[in-house]
Amino acid sequence: MLVLTTVAFEGLAITTIAATMAQSLQGIHLYGWIFSAFLLSQLIGTLVIGQMVDKRGVFTSLLVSFSIFVLGTVVAAVSLDMHMLIAGRALQGFGSGALITCIYTCVTLHYSDALRTQILAAFSMAFVLPSLIGPYLAGLIASYMSWRFVFWMVVPLIGLALSLTFRSFRELQLRQVLTGPAPKADSKTLHAILLAIGTGLLLTGLGMITDWTGIVLTLGGLIVMIPPMRILLPKGTFAVKKGLPATLVSRGLYVACYFTTESFVILALTEVKGVSADLAGLIVAAGSLSWSAAAWLQAKLDVRDQGRGRKHRVMAGIGIMIAGTVLVILALMLSEGGIILILLSQMITGFGVGLANPTTAAIALQHAEPGKEGEISSNLQFVDSFYMGVSIGVGGALIALSETLQWGISTGVVIVLTLQLLWVLLSFFASLRITELVHQDHHPISQSKENLPM
Repeated sequence: MLVLTTVAFEGLAITTIAATMAQSLQGIHLYGWIFSAFLLSQLIGTLVIGQMVDKRGVFTSLLVSFSIFVLGTVVAAVSLDMHMLIAGRALQGFGSGALITCIYTCVTLHYSDALRTQILAAFSMAFVLPSLIGPYLAGLIASYMSWRFVFWMVVPLIGLALSLTFRSFRELQLRQVLTGPAPKADSKTLHAILLAIGTGLLLTGLGMITDWTGIVLTLGGLIVMIPPMRILLPKGTFAVKKGLPATLVSRGLYVACYFTTESFVILALTEVKGVSADLAGLIVAAGSLSWSAAAWLQAKLDVRDQGRGRKHRVMAGIGIMIAGTVLVILALMLSEGGIILILLSQMITGFGVGLANPTTAAIALQHAEPGKEGEISSNLQFVDSFYMGVSIGVGGALIALSETLQWGISTGVVIVLTLQLLWVLLSFFASLRITELVHQDHHPISQSKENLPM
């Protein structure tokens, strides 16, 4: 819980202060890379550690993940320019994706299907404290001290988390070794690196698409990234095949919509509406809190219907997100005011994603075969990181393009959010092809307390 709380605090805080960091380091044109560098390296981290968990064990993987995350945090804290900051964010992203993959693997190994939505809902509650104080506190620190202190605050928290989980993960690894031989290594790591490089070329090219260099980079990026996408994404993803592929496609699209919308709403609030960083942080907090409330609700509903209504909850959550996305676009199009509508839109969208997200995770984990828990866990993190990285990166490219064409940040943000509406609509159609598996071990939590760890 503390691992996730720390990662959540860092993520929410950076969303709030990203515009301040970009202005401080004179790199507003690289705004999207603050997030995309994190997310693109996160997909490498999820795949590398996903394989390491199955081959070396969850405890060894945890130590590597912690080390890389802390290194990235320190590099970001002492950054002298935007490029150094982006490098630090890339290391943070690798470590963050790796840490969360370790946590998901722990859930798959340690809990029955009946309890997974319960513990995933509990993990969502790890966002409550960061949501209450993280964005607002980060805004205050950036306004009255320095945004660098936001990074330094993370280091002792992650150290404490390591000390508390050290013994438990070591014991879990000993049990994991007894489950069978480690799988053979494959070439997914190389393909993940190629995908990140290709995506980086694509996003860089899109930001300068008005020049022939941008066109060449964009086409080159597509050529590089398409082959590894076919390897890394589950078979049937491009066709949105029923089952796991449709579940992951739907999840990736709505997650991309939520986080991209959040990131660029903050930019619009601070740079267009003139809202202070701390107040913008409170608006982000409202969305995160409604996410946690919805995650708690879906867990209760899952117990009531014994997992048989998961698909309908995913579809309902995405439908709510569509309404919230439309509302925020309308609010930002108002020439004056609209702050209350933006707040309301973030609460609505947050509730929708909170209803859908633990549920799609539980559905995906049902497909995990013995000895391949790390693979499904990394698949979940992969689609989150990749779809978000591309979506936010494209958004950043559109902002850079708006600056080049002198459209203004306001117009650029509206274009970005309209694209997010398209993503969430496609996510809804993909959710129609989700199939559920209700295992025999699914029973109410009240009858399963003996399965809970002490």
